[in-house]
Amino acid sequence: MEINDAITSLTALGHATRLAAFRLLVEAGPAGRMAGDIAKALGVPGATLSFHLKELVHAGLVESESQGRYVCYRANFQAMNGLVEYLTHNCCAGSTSAECAPTRDPTCGC
Repeated sequence: MEINDAITSLTALGHATRLAAFRLLVEAGPAGRMAGDIAKALGVPGATLSFHLKELVHAGLVESESQGRYVCYRANFQAMNGLVEYLTHNCCAGSTSAECAPTRDPTCGC
């Protein structure tokens, strides 16, 4: 990941509604969630949600798929993991402390 991609991703996640929507999609896993379900869960109007989801799609953190008249959104786990990897790439490079080592959850690959 390049610095500009990281900035775009972090900027997209830097809004409460977008961060909440992204977290819902991460929780949903590969199946994703329909736009209407996301709007209802977050308590935001559809037009507002559409604007925020567009920003997440533009950042590459979310993917969308039309299913008839509806749109299903899914977290892009590869992009999410790439961002985390970018942020932790040199984690504690100057430290020998075991406390500083990043942890991994083997059940989710993250």
